[in-house]
Amino acid sequence: MIGGRRPVIDHVRACDTLVLNPRAAGGVANGGVAGSAYNPHMPSPSRLLSRSAKPASILRDSLRLTLEDGREIEVLRVRDPRARRIRLSISERGTRLTLPLRASLVSGDVFLRQHRGWLAAQIDAHGATLPLQRGITAHLPLHGDLRPLRWEGGRFSHVRMDDDGALTFVSPEHAGAATLQRALREFYEARARADVGRWLPGYLSGLPRAPSRIRLKIMSSQWGSLAPDGTLTLDLSLVLAAPSAFEYVLVHELCHLIHANHSRDFWREVETRCPGWRDERDYFREHGRRLKAELHALLS
Repeated sequence: MIGGRRPVIDHVRACDTLVLNPRAAGGVANGGVAGSAYNPHMPSPSRLLSRSAKPASILRDSLRLTLEDGREIEVLRVRDPRARRIRLSISERGTRLTLPLRASLVSGDVFLRQHRGWLAAQIDAHGATLPLQRGITAHLPLHGDLRPLRWEGGRFSHVRMDDDGALTFVSPEHAGAATLQRALREFYEARARADVGRWLPGYLSGLPRAPSRIRLKIMSSQWGSLAPDGTLTLDLSLVLAAPSAFEYVLVHELCHLIHANHSRDFWREVETRCPGWRDERDYFREHGRRLKAELHALLS
């Protein structure tokens, strides 16, 4: 198994942050942020501060914000009892708005609206991946690169790779976000299966048995796993990574068919099949968190 509950990457780029004292935000009119209506799952500050209530916990929901240039982003809104100020941050995981208990949802929405320009600049500076949007998304990650994306009208939604390596997203103009995401996921799964199908035959002869089946799924922290019944599971975000890194994960999990552990004998088998595995491991430490965040942004 590659990965686990520990952070996927050791060195994470520090996120950019804006903060605001909650007292300075009181009494401001609604800023018109999409999805800013009161969420019944996020209790009011007065309820959270009630003496009879249990100790407050961190509460999360999300809203969509339209930037000044027309792009839409999803913002994770968090009410944190430990926070003392309104905090707006952006990192490879996305955009996050943190509210103290005494700050109203309205003040948080206004703070977001006032800093849409700052958010757009930080997204461009970080190269952050925005949610998939028809006619707006201009590049898609694949095989360690950002591929140019063209949009065309059509009867049903699908993605194709053109001869020049660019991608074309064909979809009806009325196609919704869920339809576009499903089409993109099907494309990524097809590319990942093609990659595995190209690499797997070269390793089967040295294994005691072949995997009983191979699954592709979105994994929160792992890159792959091998079940006792021989089912080999690979994280779908691997198709966004450099091909050599993807192949290393496949080799790693195949070697568990020989040794169901991470002993010296196991790593010796990995070294025989993938002499540069340390470089690939370092690749995931540097880029792994970004890869998972990109897939999440595009398919969530």
